[in-house]
Amino acid sequence: MIARILSVPILAWLLGFAWFALLLPEPAAVRKTDAVVVLTGGAHRIDRGLAVLKAGEARYMLISGVDPDVRPDDLEAEYDWPKSLEECCIDLGFRSVDTRSNATETARWAARRDVRSIRLVTSDWHMRRAELELANALPDGVSLTPDAVPTRPSFAELFREYNKYWLRFAASLLGI
Repeated sequence: MIARILSVPILAWLLGFAWFALLLPEPAAVRKTDAVVVLTGGAHRIDRGLAVLKAGEARYMLISGVDPDVRPDDLEAEYDWPKSLEECCIDLGFRSVDTRSNATETARWAARRDVRSIRLVTSDWHMRRAELELANALPDGVSLTPDAVPTRPSFAELFREYNKYWLRFAASLLGI
């Protein structure tokens, strides 16, 4: 009897993990937004954000989670963006250290810039949790478009991220 009762949540967890791992979010179609927000921590994320900005699909870009030791000139040189683009349109966020603080940093930045629509750029395996955190942090009326950067995550990365996602989901339901 106890084994049957325990098998229901285990089966639900396994089916959820299969959904999470097999149906990763994909890149967004062309769609204009007020801003693009790039969460640091993975390859090709900043490249994707710059492509969106340069194509005129967004007016502003926030790179959230920049290491405090990184200077704007370092990023400008590495990603070859013109200084004029940095001065008008690119902001660097140095205050966040994790996905939850990325969301807080983004919400404050969006309020300062009067942003009503955001394209969120992060890795495909990270998108669901990042989207959850931003949806919780952003004020009502700000739309969010997920734009996942395709990766080849390991089983361990997917396992960790799936569990983080559900823990944050449960915590958000409790108001934590």
